[in-house]
Amino acid sequence: MAEPTTRVLYMSGTLPVRSETFVYREILALRKLGIDIHTASVHAPTRGLDNGGVLDQMADDTIQIYSKGTPSLLKDAALEVLTHPIRSIRTMTRCKLDAFFSDEVPLARKPKVIWQGIAALALARRVRRLGITHIHAHMAHVPTTIAMYAAKQLGIPFSFTGHANDLFPNRTLLREKLQRALWVNCISQWHLAFYQSIVSRPDEEYPIVRCGVDTNTYEATPAPRQDRLEVLSVGRLVEKKGMDVLIKSAGEIAKAGGAQLRVRIAGGGPQLDELQEIVEMLPPTAEVELLGDTDNDTVMQLMSQADVFALPCRVAKSGDRDGIPVVLMEAMARGRCVISGDLETIRELVEHDISGIMIPPGDQARLTEVLIELAKDRDRVDELGRNARARIEEEFDLMLNARRIKSKLNAKEST
Repeated sequence: MAEPTTRVLYMSGTLPVRSETFVYREILALRKLGIDIHTASVHAPTRGLDNGGVLDQMADDTIQIYSKGTPSLLKDAALEVLTHPIRSIRTMTRCKLDAFFSDEVPLARKPKVIWQGIAALALARRVRRLGITHIHAHMAHVPTTIAMYAAKQLGIPFSFTGHANDLFPNRTLLREKLQRALWVNCISQWHLAFYQSIVSRPDEEYPIVRCGVDTNTYEATPAPRQDRLEVLSVGRLVEKKGMDVLIKSAGEIAKAGGAQLRVRIAGGGPQLDELQEIVEMLPPTAEVELLGDTDNDTVMQLMSQADVFALPCRVAKSGDRDGIPVVLMEAMARGRCVISGDLETIRELVEHDISGIMIPPGDQARLTEVLIELAKDRDRVDELGRNARARIEEEFDLMLNARRIKSKLNAKEST
């Protein structure tokens, strides 16, 4: 059990939220290990995720930051200044220096950083009574900015986990965060090297902590092996996911009159209309379904009906890219053969031709070839699925990685 003085505030942009299952699962795993964790959310928590279960309780208990409203935020920030004036001046001075002089803050974001400093004062006021000893933030942009200044205000350390969008198009004060954090959880070896290239620190201060999945919850099931190859993809409908590539590949296969397959895509996002237009232009024999936003229980049902899980991700024009998509881990935990775009981070999860198949990012022709090959070789589909499950058990199990976090928290307490 953790020392009773260990009280951690976990925070993210929206907590809990369906699209970031890895955050709330990590929290629940740490609670199982005896860590006393409170939660905070920049935006309003999502309710109704489990019909009054543990996630709705988490939403009810979560300390809200922006979503309580501007008057409430300003009131709490003002009370924090009145009750802790010297510390508040120091915190806001640091915030202003960062905003105006750091080359890590684009001009348009400078006022936002000041506002996030004010939000940090309000958050400090709201959590003081809890006796928080450490703050951990998921997402290296806004949540970690607020966490960093709130930790300074409270006189406690902070840490964070960076992912993808928060490190590239929305990067803000990353160098400063890497310098000031007690440690930084790295979801991949690639992330570790990336952080080291910005701020060199001992590797133990950049621990590898995967966004894992609970292998006790995810049962590996055999692929259905029907006449047609059942292909599933799940993700936000944005450029980096490569859903258009998958849809067009299905169209090419149907046009050639070759392998029989059905593609189902679950998820919503800004590309929905664009993707729907592509689907409508496919040959009539092409079976492609856009299912829209789908809850996690339904996704798991879809996984059991699929032979192959495909996520042909790529680097977007904005520079945005995936870290290691949790949905790939979920598919592999279910024993599914996976196809992924060959990004550096994903290579740590999927070893080509052993635990899945990697294709050049955005390569429609290669994806088409792979789907045709798998439709003809179901034994290979099964073998890759078995190896995928073994890979998750080996390195990406939720409790395995939760213990890594617990060891860092306990080491902090013993120093």
